[in-house]
Amino acid sequence: MIDSQIVSFTVAAAVLTVAPGQDTMLVVRNVLRGGRGDGVVTTFGICTGLFIHATLSALGVSIVLMHSAMAFQVVKTAGACYLVWLGVRSLAGAVRGGHFPAHTEHQLATRAASPHRCFLEGLLSNVLNPKTAVFYLAFLPQFIRPTDLVLQKSLLLAGIHYVEAILWLVVVSIAVDRMRRLFLTSMVRRWLDGMCGTLFVGFGVRLALERSG
Repeated sequence: MIDSQIVSFTVAAAVLTVAPGQDTMLVVRNVLRGGRGDGVVTTFGICTGLFIHATLSALGVSIVLMHSAMAFQVVKTAGACYLVWLGVRSLAGAVRGGHFPAHTEHQLATRAASPHRCFLEGLLSNVLNPKTAVFYLAFLPQFIRPTDLVLQKSLLLAGIHYVEAILWLVVVSIAVDRMRRLFLTSMVRRWLDGMCGTLFVGFGVRLALERSG
């Protein structure tokens, strides 16, 4: 028998997954930087963070973020600083990019970051977002019955969200990677790096200024 709650969560999570945000922008930036591999590894890092949020929510740890203004502020500030840092790096790349000739495919491949770095960038982008923690704490319980084992059900729902996010962001990685030939010129890459950097800084500033209550 099909669980109606799981079906409802699957649909809701799918809608949330395809909505553009900082995770999608990070994947796009990393694909443009180093190719499809960078984007896919970043995707796995982002989606691993979902299990961390689901576990903390099930254990009741993330409730601190909702009831402690100081705890929320600390996590929010850390997340905002991380996003601004990513933005500054992209903007710096835009400035440097303007001084180099067009890149070949081989030269672009050498710009790929290590898998560890890509995974960590994705993981930190997700884990350091207090809005994700609060979302999981407020959203998941709506799909958990009183008779359910909370941790197991939370991880199951996170697994569904994980699969959806993996599929979507891998599709994004492949699509962007196939268009990389359009981004080989120094001028276009500089513009894209500048756009990504501006958006990341904007995400960070918005998060820092957002009220916790």
